Amino acid sequence: MKKYILLLIPVVILQFSCNKNLDPKVVSSLTSVNAFLTESDAIAAVNAVYARLKGPSITDNYDYWTVRHFALTDIPTDIGNCSYGGDPGQLSLSKWNSANGLLAEDWRQIYKLIADANSAIYNISAMTTITAAQKAQFLAEAKFLRAVAYMDLTDAWGPVVLATEANLANPNYLSQAPVTSVAGIETLLISELQYSINVLPVSYANNTIYPSNDPGRATKGAAMTLLGKLYLRQHQWQKSADMMQQVISAGTYQLFPSYQGLFLESNKWCSENIFSVLSDANVNGTELMNHFGPLVHPAIPNRWQYYAVTWSFYHSFAANDDRGGEFFPKYNGTDGLLHEEAPTPGATPPAGVLYMPNVATSKYADSTGSVNVYYDGHSVDILRYADVLLSRAEALNELNGPSAESIGLINQVRQRSHATPLVLGNYTQTSLRLAILQERGWEFFYEGKRRADLLRMGQYDVIVNAYLKSIGQTNTISLPKDQYFSYPLNQAQLNPNLSNAGREQ
Repeated sequence: MKKYILLLIPVVILQFSCNKNLDPKVVSSLTSVNAFLTESDAIAAVNAVYARLKGPSITDNYDYWTVRHFALTDIPTDIGNCSYGGDPGQLSLSKWNSANGLLAEDWRQIYKLIADANSAIYNISAMTTITAAQKAQFLAEAKFLRAVAYMDLTDAWGPVVLATEANLANPNYLSQAPVTSVAGIETLLISELQYSINVLPVSYANNTIYPSNDPGRATKGAAMTLLGKLYLRQHQWQKSADMMQQVISAGTYQLFPSYQGLFLESNKWCSENIFSVLSDANVNGTELMNHFGPLVHPAIPNRWQYYAVTWSFYHSFAANDDRGGEFFPKYNGTDGLLHEEAPTPGATPPAGVLYMPNVATSKYADSTGSVNVYYDGHSVDILRYADVLLSRAEALNELNGPSAESIGLINQVRQRSHATPLVLGNYTQTSLRLAILQERGWEFFYEGKRRADLLRMGQYDVIVNAYLKSIGQTNTISLPKDQYFSYPLNQAQLNPNLSNAGREQ
């Protein structure tokens, strides 16, 4: 399913005329009277929820999971870096506040998805013109997508306002809703992901509801993986290990042969993808290449190097690790300058040289795709099989320490990139935990996981403060204050229950 369809339900505006015969009959506007009557209506509503993962139209396909979400998940860590000032610069130095526009934008886009999911669930539940199997399928997809959104919200802000389809049944537009605890939201997510697991198909091949074999739709494996990651966040190690084993045992997924090939624009879908945001260049493309591509590069012109990585992270890869080749550390720019790393911090470049403050990654900016278009066709993997392997390895280590199985799971991921395999005898439970954290950084940089990984393993303040000190910044992260971001200022002004006491930098 590469093209997500936006369902708009506008308010009907009645225009009166002296001659009723001249009044046109409007048949293209969907209202509570003529919407949600057919299977096509229900599918359009579900597709509208998928569309919110990146933005409903080509002109704003840089929201949520196709760019801006990374400002919250990777930029304020030891990996991501943005040399631009303003809001991204704040986050890059881990000095955010409630007025940060990127916090407000991510919050807004995530709640738009939740609103569309709630509308779909509420209205599809009441439909009598579709079969029970169709209704269950559509509800399972919408609930899975809503679970993705609430996982992201609670990762970033912790307790948030929980809005569901129940609020549509009895709306109170003037109420100032209370926040719900993370544990309370997780209780709902577990229930709804279990529902989705029981309903969603393993794949859409030969599916009676979606006969076109729609890749990109939520599947049983996607719901199991997300639930396994939720258990991991809760430190319910056995439940997470068991859930990830179910995904492995299903035999549906496998690692793609090459790390670089996994992210090429031409690789729209493969057996490693469990759940992804798909795109087509120009048709419903994204601005991933714009934001990630290197400045004035001859092969990838007119890009911004907005989301880059730190030089320290770039140098952390072993020479034989293919993942370390996903960068643009040195090149002759179209500006006539040699772009490279400064030999020492603050060094003045000689004539003809530009010292880059960070290094661009080719993860979403390969030179083999639509390099001459503004809206490229790169996709973003929200859930993929490598995460399943490393998540089970983490859970097993937390349960019983290093084992042949946990080391073997990690080595599956490492060997795909020709990295040297780990040796069981070299690790304790503590050192393997740190090795898994480092492995996840190398494997999943700019895939929306770094900050949550650091927090889950109790290393956010330790690792980020060490990085900040290395670049001459004073230590910034202090837990538990900085476990969650400040609530966006505009939202806190509307709802005083979103209190930033103890959250502000």
